[in-house]
Formats: sequence, structure tokens, C-alpha cells
Amino acid sequence: MKSFAVLSLGCARNLVDSEVIAGSLKKIGLKMASPEDGADIFVINTCAFIDSARRESIDAIVEAAAAKARGKIGKLVICGCLPQMHAKDIARELHEADLIFGTGSPDYLYDEHSPRFRLTPKHYAYVKISEGCSNLCSYCIISRLRGAFRSRTVASVVKEVKKLSGAPGLREIDLIGQDTTLFGLDIYGKPVLAQLLREICRVKNKVKWIRLLYTHPAHYTDGLISTIRDERKVCRYLDLPIQHASDKILALMNRRTTKKDITALIEKLRKKIPGLVLRTSVIVGFPGETDKDFGELLNYMRKVRFERLGAFIYSREDGTRASRLKGHLPMKVKRERLDELMKLQQKISSDINKSFIGKTVEVLIDEKEGDKFFARTQGDAPEIDCGVYVSGRDLKIGEFRKVRITDALEYDLAGEAI
Repeated sequence: MKSFAVLSLGCARNLVDSEVIAGSLKKIGLKMASPEDGADIFVINTCAFIDSARRESIDAIVEAAAAKARGKIGKLVICGCLPQMHAKDIARELHEADLIFGTGSPDYLYDEHSPRFRLTPKHYAYVKISEGCSNLCSYCIISRLRGAFRSRTVASVVKEVKKLSGAPGLREIDLIGQDTTLFGLDIYGKPVLAQLLREICRVKNKVKWIRLLYTHPAHYTDGLISTIRDERKVCRYLDLPIQHASDKILALMNRRTTKKDITALIEKLRKKIPGLVLRTSVIVGFPGETDKDFGELLNYMRKVRFERLGAFIYSREDGTRASRLKGHLPMKVKRERLDELMKLQQKISSDINKSFIGKTVEVLIDEKEGDKFFARTQGDAPEIDCGVYVSGRDLKIGEFRKVRITDALEYDLAGEAI
């Protein structure tokens, strides 16, 4: 039997696409192999969101081409965002590639009928509820890579959740999209994410956590907030990228929100949803960002004290409005600002973690690391957040356990299973 392997690069949204590719190949009778072992068909699903992602994708392609030359790989398939942007260049320079395709189809959105072979551990799964983006942030190329925003129907997502629920061991579902808070706007004339959450929560299964990722601060509604508060399965965790705290920079980014708007939303979220964990992401070194703008961002982070933070250096992307702005900063300045921001967040995270010492938290066991297990609280998303190192007896991957926290690191916790 011929074999295939899929290497998925980039975000969770790419991972879902890779799972559909893997499912399609498995459906026609091919056997799954690991990327390290080589295969008759080797698929690389690339990411091109920022420069570092492109470099990672190119390195993987070059390595795979060398493996093909040694006979370890049969057919080499390059797909995803990088070919969407540079298909002709790849075809011209990489003769080893047997098939190249991007993400440009308007129908590039799977549904509940798509064959899917999960590449995540069996206890959690991603469900993509929308594709593309129409927010047109000035620094972002998502609309070029993925097209305009388009949702699945509520019924389609609920059917997929029911289908996934038949898999043994599933305990967590993470909803993803380029902007999940706008879900349904293009189909129903208004966002219906709150309705979707309620219907998913009614599905009879052993899923205990439903996590919401990639939300936009400009698109929250009171109905969505109350649903997150009232539904027991919905994690009290929100991924809320603010990107900056200077109104000048937010306007240049075309984020359609202000610092005042963001502050009001965060205050409402924390008031309405007790125990909420907020994750945000910010960009440093945006064109025109002065010392004053960056200082405003630092002061805002000190004030708000986000529990989780992803920080990125501005990446100049050809074809974006931001690339044509004046005031692009030297990389040295951007790196210095990133370092300063992360040192601040390290202190904030450490202080928050210390408050957990002596408390008992519920965790989901993810994997074994040495003589301990790595687990996540409700406030930790897979792959992107930190977690809890757990010691104890009879621990099993994919189970929920109560853990007494005994130590706090800068980003992680440590504890003993009860």
C-alpha cells in the first residue's frame, strides 16, 4: 500500500486544512506515515502570514526536495498560503515539486461532509467555523491568501461537532476562524456566534470544554458575552487580539477600534465573566510607532495585565497598505521594543502565577514529559499557551484531574494531582 505524509506549518487554521488533505488521501486508500519517515506522497501545507512563517515553509520545502533527491520521498506536493502568493516562483525554482496549489478557491472551506483525519491528540479537536477575512487590517495579507470572509451555516458546524463526538476520548473543541466573532454575518445578516455556542453546548457528548479563538474586539455583542458567561462548557478564556494601545497606531492599522473601546470591552468582559482569562496579541515596531506610542502600549499592558500575551515584530508585507506607510523602523529598534515588552509580560505573568500557589485547579492532561505530565487549565489553549506540570500517580493523557498548585514559574505552574 502506498503511503503519504502531511507536514502542517503555521496556525491551527492550517492544521484543519491539513487534516482534510490527510482525510482525502486516506479515503482513496493510502496509508498514513510520519513526515520524518518519508512517504510515496509528501504534502507540505505552507504558511505565509509573516516573513518568519515564509522562511519556515521555504526551509521545509528545501529539506523535502533534498529528501526526494535521495529517494526518501516519492511525489512532493506544495500547497497552502505560500503557493497562493508565489506559485510561479515555486514552479520555476523548485522542479522537484510534482503538484503546487494555493488557497484561492472561493469554496476553500470544508464542511461536515469533508473527509478528515485528525492530526491533534484524540482529546481535543479544532473546528473551523469560517474562512477568509474582510476586516482589511492594513498590515495583513489574509484577505489575499484566503479571500473574503465567509461563514459555514450553524447546522453545518453542529453536524460536524456531532460527527466528532463519535470519536473516543474527545474532551475539548476549539472553534477557529479568521474572525470568529463575525460568524454568520454573511449568511444571516447578523453575527450568530452566541446561537452557535448554545447549540454546540446542547450536543450530547463527553466534551467538557468549548474554546473560542481569534475574536475581534470590535465585534462583541452583549448576547455573546452573556452566552460565554452562562454556558458551563464554554471556557472562560478569550483570545482577544488588540494589536496596540495607541489610537494613532490603531487607526494606521485600520483596526476599527480605539483604546477607549478596547478598555470598555475588557472591563465589561471581566465584570460579566468571573474568572475570565484573557489572551491578547500585539505588534511592536509598526510604521510610525514613536517612543511615545510604544510607551503608551507598555503602560496599557501594566494597567490591564493580560494573563496571556503573544507579541510580534511588525513584518512588512508587499501589497499591504502598511508597507507603503512612512516611518518604517530599523529591525534593531523593533527587537529592543519586543524585548522590553516581553520582560514586562514576564513579570506580570509571574505575579499572576504566584497567586495560584496553594489553590486547586482542574486541568486536562496533554502529554507526558519525562517523569511528569504537561496539562492545561481552562485558561490555556493548546499549542499557544503555557500550562501546568503535574506529578502524581495513575495520570492518563486526555483525562481531567484536580491539581494542587505547589510552585509558580514565569509562565508555567507546577502541582500535584489530587
